[in-house]
Amino acid sequence: MLQFQIKEIEEAKLVPGEEEVLRSERTRLANAETLSKLAAEALTVLDEPTPEASSATDLLGISGHNLLELSHIDPALAPLSERLETALTTLSDAAYELRSYIETLEFNPKRLDQVEERLNLLGNLKRKYGGGLERVIAHLTEIKAELDEVNNSTEQIEQVNKELEGLLVELGSLAAALSKKRAQAAAQLSVAVEIHLNHLQMQKARFEVKIGHSESPDGLPVPGNTAGHAPKLAFDANGTDQVEFLIETNPGEGLKPMVKIASGGETSRLMLALKNALADADQIPTLVFDEIDQGIGGRVGMTVGEMLWQLGRTHQVLCVTHLPQLAGFGDQHYNVGKTESGGRTVTQVSQLNAETRVQELAAMLGKVSPASINTAEDILASIQQIKGKIQADGH
Repeated sequence: MLQFQIKEIEEAKLVPGEEEVLRSERTRLANAETLSKLAAEALTVLDEPTPEASSATDLLGISGHNLLELSHIDPALAPLSERLETALTTLSDAAYELRSYIETLEFNPKRLDQVEERLNLLGNLKRKYGGGLERVIAHLTEIKAELDEVNNSTEQIEQVNKELEGLLVELGSLAAALSKKRAQAAAQLSVAVEIHLNHLQMQKARFEVKIGHSESPDGLPVPGNTAGHAPKLAFDANGTDQVEFLIETNPGEGLKPMVKIASGGETSRLMLALKNALADADQIPTLVFDEIDQGIGGRVGMTVGEMLWQLGRTHQVLCVTHLPQLAGFGDQHYNVGKTESGGRTVTQVSQLNAETRVQELAAMLGKVSPASINTAEDILASIQQIKGKIQADGH
């Protein structure tokens, strides 16, 4: 586009002020016949006598000759004679200029068309590039400078591409180092999660962190993946690794993606195991566990409760449970119930105190009775012993 504009303006060979000259010429060409007739009549009166009448210069010359003779007799007329002589000179000059002007006049339709065409060209350029020819010329200077920048941008792009290639190589090395560390951490995480799953009555469950990659022509050149070959791997802000958690809950089923195989309760226990394994690194402030007690008994419930309480020392943990051994570990205990009011179901949440908490735990065990109350009190006492021992050990 810039090249086209430059060519269009340069081919016009613009001259500052030419538009006014062309307009004047167009006026003369368009009115050549009238101008020639009027000028010829004026010249005839001024300096071209006819048999019928003398010209103004002839008459003025006679008058000047007479005044000159008079001034010889009466010197007082000398100034008037000089003025008349000056007037005759001025009139003669005017006649000369008028004669020259008449010689420039011509009836030339072809030239008139050329002038009209040129004026149209100038008008089009003004409409496209500015309000006047001076602005068009200034625009030409501007776009020439812009074109120079565009032409030089190729070199700039090449330089940027070289820098980009260098950065991609550097990122590739960083991604490879990160991937190596991530693989080491993944192995440690797998062991830690399986240990926690064993405590959560999922003794035969296997957990594995799968780290994969995918090639991409726009990816990072990561060294060390293949001998003699550094494939480009797809990447994002987290590197080139594509991480997936695999789980086998029952022997012989094989490792499969956790999101496709685990049940609701298993998922909660898996998340509990993961969160405990990652407690020091996890930045999520609040964790919610629902139905984590599904499929477990009271003994395992104590273990799960202990793990949740340990996790609650570094996070805010919310747990929805029907297992008293689990609920007893909560630092705060709430009862959630439903009532009907005005034809609508209303959910009520109430915080339990020491006495009402025992009643709630007893209700979780079955019918509230002295025996179930004693059991609830025993559960709370056992939990307090566990908490006290953990705190005393500084864990």
